[in-house]
Amino acid sequence: FIRTLKARLCALLLCPFLKIAMSRKPQDFYSFEVKDAKGRSVSLERYRGKASLVVNVASHSEHTEIIYRSLQELHRELGTSHFNVLAFPCGQFGETEMGTSRDIEAYAKTTYGVTFPIFSKIKIMGSEAEPAFKFITVKKIPKWNFWKFLVNPEGQVVRYWKAEEPAESVRQEAMAMVREIILKKRAEL
Repeated sequence: FIRTLKARLCALLLCPFLKIAMSRKPQDFYSFEVKDAKGRSVSLERYRGKASLVVNVASHSEHTEIIYRSLQELHRELGTSHFNVLAFPCGQFGETEMGTSRDIEAYAKTTYGVTFPIFSKIKIMGSEAEPAFKFITVKKIPKWNFWKFLVNPEGQVVRYWKAEEPAESVRQEAMAMVREIILKKRAEL
């Protein structure tokens, strides 16, 4: 009887707190967890404090080669200390992304020399949309593959680009953000 009473009291006292904790929505992009290409959970917290270029990618699109190569160049040029390209394969636009997440990752690495993270194949629209992607597309939903979303170190989207927009404008904005991050870190020293 005492054990049951303790359990009931505990449930009555803890339930409101648990409900509040469970109902909290992620406040920014970095507060989400996603799956990598191998299906393992990855906390996006590991990218907090850096600029991230989040891209819905596809292996079989008219833009695939040029965009994968420009993303890799940007990733290499800005380095991973202050910047990351985060690629999310998506097959919702025609038959542009077929195969498993592992196949997609292997294809991008061997064909285009990609070294940035490629996550699990996701949906970016509709009721089955990946929550992290849903968060960054609140203001603008991609109409095709290779939309790019620049996320600041605090996890907020500050700019987006459509696939056909020039890579140079992405580069300029990303470089400016990385510069700000470096200057802020120097000032804190």
